[in-house]
Amino acid sequence: MMGVKGCLNTVARLLWTAAELIPGNMKALLTLGFLLLSVTVQAKVYDRCEFARTLKSHGMDGFLGISLANWVCLAQHESSFNTKATNYNPGSRSTDYGIFQINSKYWCNDGKTPGAVNACGISCSVLLQDDITQAIKCAKRVVRDPQGIRAWYVGTWEGETVGCVDMCSESS
Repeated sequence: MMGVKGCLNTVARLLWTAAELIPGNMKALLTLGFLLLSVTVQAKVYDRCEFARTLKSHGMDGFLGISLANWVCLAQHESSFNTKATNYNPGSRSTDYGIFQINSKYWCNDGKTPGAVNACGISCSVLLQDDITQAIKCAKRVVRDPQGIRAWYVGTWEGETVGCVDMCSESS
């Protein structure tokens, strides 16, 4: 099975072959278009320990009594640490976005979810950025509500958080 990189390499070869038949200015535009396409397709997928360090630097360890391990396990189970993860929910006609899988019905605006609240006051596209600062701010907002971390479905990993960060050292 061909992954995203393999697919992009195939497209690049095809475009380059076609570009040889095109005059200079068009070739430059074609190359620029391909570069822009490849930038938008790639996602930042965090290493577990890198993600833990990022959360810690943003004050998430112990935020409202939620351990760093809980946050790391949440992201691991929700998105596999992928900043560009999305998941459509047909029942509510909403979408979960980003590394924390924050839902468009309540927390962000994607312009297509009926009756959206947008409690974080942000566009859902911001939650798909490699810089997860806004996603962290929104996650902090989510857990301030009465459901707390249970706003996410935690049943599958609740109580099994020790392994989420125990192999990460302070220096790595």
